Amino acid sequence: MQENKPFLIVGLGNPGNKYERTRHNVGFMAVQHFVPEDATWKKEHNALTWSGFLNNKRVMFALPQTFMNNSGIAVGKIMSFYKIPLENLVVIHDDMDLKLGTFREKVGGSSAGHNGIKSIDAAVGSDYRRIRIGIGHPRDFNLAMDPADWVLGNFSDKDLVIINDVFSKIVLI
Repeated sequence: MQENKPFLIVGLGNPGNKYERTRHNVGFMAVQHFVPEDATWKKEHNALTWSGFLNNKRVMFALPQTFMNNSGIAVGKIMSFYKIPLENLVVIHDDMDLKLGTFREKVGGSSAGHNGIKSIDAAVGSDYRRIRIGIGHPRDFNLAMDPADWVLGNFSDKDLVIINDVFSKIVLI
């Protein structure tokens, strides 16, 4: 990690009030958990960004505004403009294959079918840190439901309590 360069922490999701509580927006929710409530977000490079310090390190948080499947557009532009090295990129996203209330971290690997990750991989490469937050799969809840409908469905209030607990366990840098 290049300490002299900021860390870029990207939460994946879809812009707009309609998607705020959806499972697919858990990356946005995580970033908003770490950014001060009174933060002033800046619109730049197809994203909302906020810069500050976390654990005495410079960080930039970003919420791409390109919709999930084109997240790489915003991430690529921000990384290029600020000359952020790939090893300083952290992407937080939903994972249906993990139980609700769990998270896993890894560096690199495949997209596992996640279109936001595919887009970022295509734009900047795949050797960055990923924090995958479990949103569960419809079959975990005995639901016969299209996975696309599942990820675009809203968290219940009970699920949001569980998700917020997960955020408190994540160490970003």
